[in-house]
Amino acid sequence: MNRPIFHAIGAIALAAALLLMANTLLSGTQENLRRRELQRTMQTLLPGSGAFTQEDVTGHPLIRAAYRARSGCVVEAVAAGYAGDIVVLVGVTDSGEVSGVMLRDLQETYGLGFRALRDEAFLAQFPGTAGDAAVGDTIRPLTGATVTSKAIARAVNAASAYVSGGDVYTEATEWGY
Repeated sequence: MNRPIFHAIGAIALAAALLLMANTLLSGTQENLRRRELQRTMQTLLPGSGAFTQEDVTGHPLIRAAYRARSGCVVEAVAAGYAGDIVVLVGVTDSGEVSGVMLRDLQETYGLGFRALRDEAFLAQFPGTAGDAAVGDTIRPLTGATVTSKAIARAVNAASAYVSGGDVYTEATEWGY
């Protein structure tokens, strides 16, 4: 009479064992996928760079991470935007010239600052700069999103300064002024 109960318990135990085994086998997959995606992104931001090695960025308040390669560095910089921190990945050659920019995290107002995420014309203004990106001068801001535009410029300039050895922290593009 208790046979159906034992069969159900056995089926549940077998399913649990299979799930545990699958979880164990696939546990590193998500991290590996993230790492490969970051590598592809860095190769795009810094063409011809080869392999990347992460550097210690202690003491640089606007720099979260830096990945050194033979032709430069990809820097993850952060600056305060209107609605929160804006995280930017910036490819910078050894001479300090920006080769590519990608927004990694952005929580700005939808329809205004949030447009920076997809506005290719805005982001295309940064490659070729070398720590001299100035909103209203060399960089045309997003309409209605000057604070966001200045924050992105500040992060890009900080990344360039990090690679070229300049002053990483600058008030020159502090938002709102």
